[in-house]
Amino acid sequence: MTDADGVVEVTLYERAGCHLCEAAAARLEALAVTLPMRLERVDIESDEDLHRRFLVEIPVVAVGGMVVTREPVDLEAVRAAVLAARG
Repeated sequence: MTDADGVVEVTLYERAGCHLCEAAAARLEALAVTLPMRLERVDIESDEDLHRRFLVEIPVVAVGGMVVTREPVDLEAVRAAVLAARG
């Protein structure tokens, strides 16, 4: 999803205590400095459906609601998806 300013929403599905999730978040935050994206971090423990769907796959990254990568997080896939979402 893109907002009025052309900023693309990137969602990181994670859970507390997940060191792979923390590493992915740091890499995505660094990427956000170079791209028009906003990172939203969602704890899968907050939603039973998300927990069931992603528990064994986290971290999972979605761009505009579509999953684009899982562990290991592919930043080039995220970059391409963000640029494609901008049209």
